[in-house]
Amino acid sequence: MAFVRAIVLGYEKYGVDPSNALKQAQITPSQLRRVDARITAAQMEAVSGAAMQELDDEALGWFSRKLPWGSYGMLCRASITSPNLGVAIARWCRHHRLLIDDITLRLDIRDKTAHFVIDERRRLGAVREFCLVTSMRFLHGFACWAIDSRIPLREASFPYPAPPHDDVYALLFPGEVYFNAANAGFSFDAQYLAMPLRRDETALRTMLQRALPLTVLQYRRDRLLVQRVRELLRQRSAELSTAEALARELNISTRTLHRQLQDEGAALQDLKDETRRDHAIDLLRRSSRPIKQVAHAVGFGNEKSFARAFRQWTGTSPSELRKTRAE
Repeated sequence: MAFVRAIVLGYEKYGVDPSNALKQAQITPSQLRRVDARITAAQMEAVSGAAMQELDDEALGWFSRKLPWGSYGMLCRASITSPNLGVAIARWCRHHRLLIDDITLRLDIRDKTAHFVIDERRRLGAVREFCLVTSMRFLHGFACWAIDSRIPLREASFPYPAPPHDDVYALLFPGEVYFNAANAGFSFDAQYLAMPLRRDETALRTMLQRALPLTVLQYRRDRLLVQRVRELLRQRSAELSTAEALARELNISTRTLHRQLQDEGAALQDLKDETRRDHAIDLLRRSSRPIKQVAHAVGFGNEKSFARAFRQWTGTSPSELRKTRAE
């Protein structure tokens, strides 16, 4: 409800009565006053959409001047023809500055990690939290939609103390969340920047008819999930040997992990077997360790079960593979 109260501040700034927007969202005055009150995603969509149109300000009073209805649609159109996500985000940041300079947006890439950062150019006052949170969700929601993939966040940072409702941040920004940071922003695997955009102008027109859910709800599909699971299994297979451990590392539920892998045409056990096979082949080719030791190194209790599995994977035995290498 703290975010709804921030919207009401926008109404107060422009001297407009918020009753109609609150009524559309079925939010009563008594609920609005309750510090611990919560709303649904549908209610947030309803009150935000009504307010943006009534105030003709998609920024809802955050900035020194209005962003008229359609401003964020223009940002989407400026980015949708980009060849990949990295170019799209760069265009989003550049064109955002043409609209307003109260905040500026930038994308930094360091150590294979992409960092989206918001720099505040003036004091945002009582709407600061809502402005920064929503600006981050706008960009993240559009980016996920544009490549038709969830973009898991490694961390999200906010330049203010944790608010009383800080538990909602885990829903809006799954991953590590930090308060009292130098800037607002989030980071994610830079591999997503190379992904091509999967949307066109027709899809954009349809999305803009109901764009606000993208800022509230998390995108479901992760097109790089299979690759990320492979990398985790290669690097930390002993530590992340179960679906539960992998799901925790990826900040998703075990059920979601299995479902998303299935959506991508993969199964966790197959990925585990693939990782063990590649590790075994590497050890057999690059070392002279006894086959029994290789079996233990890739997670088998005895040489016989390893040999049986290895033949299923490769069509040959460990000793035959090693002999071929020697020849």
